[in-house]
Amino acid sequence: MSKKNANKQKLGQWEIIKKVLKYLGKYRKFLWASLLLAVVSVLLTLYIPKLTGEAVDYMIDKGLVDFGGVKTIILKIVVSAVIIGVSQWLMNLCNNKMTYDIVRDIRNDAFNKIEDLPLSYIDSHSYGSIQSRVIADVDQFADGLLMGFTQLFTGVVTILGTLCFMLSVNVAITIVVVVVTPVSFLVAGFISKSTYKMFRKQSEIRGEQTGFINEMIEGARVVKAYNQKENIMKKFDKLNDELTETSLKAIFFSSLTNPATRFVNSLVYTSVGVVGAFSAINGKLSVGQLSAFLSYSSQYTKPFNEISGVITELQSAIACAAKVFDLIEEPGQVKEAEDALSPEKFDGNVSINDISFSYVPEQKLIENFKLDVKPGQKVAIVGPTGCGKTTLINLLMRFYDVNKGSILLDGTDLRKLTRSSIHEGYGMVLQETWLKTGTIRENITMGNPDISEEEMIREAKICHIHSFIKRLPKGYDTEVSENSEDFSQGQKQLLCIARVMMSKPSMLILDEATSSIDTRTELKIQEAFNALMEGRTSFIVAHRLSTIREADIILVMKDGNIIEQGNHDELMKQKGFYHDLYQSQFLGKAI
Repeated sequence: MSKKNANKQKLGQWEIIKKVLKYLGKYRKFLWASLLLAVVSVLLTLYIPKLTGEAVDYMIDKGLVDFGGVKTIILKIVVSAVIIGVSQWLMNLCNNKMTYDIVRDIRNDAFNKIEDLPLSYIDSHSYGSIQSRVIADVDQFADGLLMGFTQLFTGVVTILGTLCFMLSVNVAITIVVVVVTPVSFLVAGFISKSTYKMFRKQSEIRGEQTGFINEMIEGARVVKAYNQKENIMKKFDKLNDELTETSLKAIFFSSLTNPATRFVNSLVYTSVGVVGAFSAINGKLSVGQLSAFLSYSSQYTKPFNEISGVITELQSAIACAAKVFDLIEEPGQVKEAEDALSPEKFDGNVSINDISFSYVPEQKLIENFKLDVKPGQKVAIVGPTGCGKTTLINLLMRFYDVNKGSILLDGTDLRKLTRSSIHEGYGMVLQETWLKTGTIRENITMGNPDISEEEMIREAKICHIHSFIKRLPKGYDTEVSENSEDFSQGQKQLLCIARVMMSKPSMLILDEATSSIDTRTELKIQEAFNALMEGRTSFIVAHRLSTIREADIILVMKDGNIIEQGNHDELMKQKGFYHDLYQSQFLGKAI
């Protein structure tokens, strides 16, 4: 890694810490309470060795024991121990409250960002990787943060408090301790710098592994059908081995911190013992004071071990936080204009003026595309796979913005309309069905939650879903399981069709809306669609040309351009690409 990149990475860590502190700012009252309780707990913990030293001095020799003084000291130790226990319990409550509130806020921001991200980001990133950032990485961050709050506060206060107590007993020996202990910081600092990049890589591989597992679970049937189990296992083993290797390196280097600091701490303890013994022999220190000093030196060095462990854990937490903040700070979709319009209804006049668009700059897709659709017209879009049909739908819905030109809806550029008004204006049925967890009722009334029971049932009957829903245990209140495996693909598509019919949109987009439905049901659904499309501007993407013969305009697309345009009869007379495509479907002739 170059020096420039190393500096950039270091700056990144500090930037992450600053962002965490911003989240922490909302809960500063719990932070101050935790610090106060840590001070109380540590000071009383440090007070106990001093009391113990005094008790030792009360026991001068056999038969020369001040029992009254010892009894008083024991009472003070018991009271101190009780206060310490209560303080630590309350401190842990404050720390847990801060940690999990911060984690909640980060998860909320991450989820809100996912809702605001442009589809280009969702399309270019694995779903499993995004899930890993919001769930696994945030959990790992929470563990590190909780350890930081719990041990870092008490560790720092213990170090400062012990120094004060040691200075009150003997300045010379305290100086010996202070001179030796900075070595622990140097060792811990050196190791922590080396482990950050390893923990970052570990987090990235874990996200890749989560994405792979998610993908394989979703495609389990395909994997089994094509006997790809061995190949999938080999790929997973490779990912697993990479994660194991990276994790072992990260843990190995981070595990060096504790023994290295313990070695330094042993040197401190030995130095105190030797210097203190000579001081006691020379009468500069009592036996009780030496006993207290040895206890303080042990307590002084112990936090360095804990802090070194905290630093290691924080390196992992910061690496995970980096991925989460990368997601949170990802640019959202293009902001709407401040004066953006939000019409409640559209007439359906769509003008596409010389637009160009591509997902990747170097790979051209749609170029110089023009179209004018009058209100109420049915526009069918046909063409070979990859010609730009679905891309055109994405542009009409403003899931993507055009690179050049403009799309006007009722004379207004889409970029001057709110996205919510555009999405409410269109009713959309995709070839890829999607049902959310919840009841069937919640799924089919998603676009119109206020629809009456009678109207819902009437629309359900038109969509041929009422009969199979009534056979379910709870009817319309039946829960849809995750991935909606309880329903066939055709049933799921019928539910999606019912959803759009109940939303009563101004315009329609049907992207292979009946691809998974049997021919008999399709004919009935087509009748319902024809009634729904009456007076509504409709865009229909279809491979089965029998479903679009009645369209007012048929656009034949190829390589992102319209190569033919007209109604069915006009295009058949031209005997061009559409004619050949139609012949190939119904007469079995090759194009």
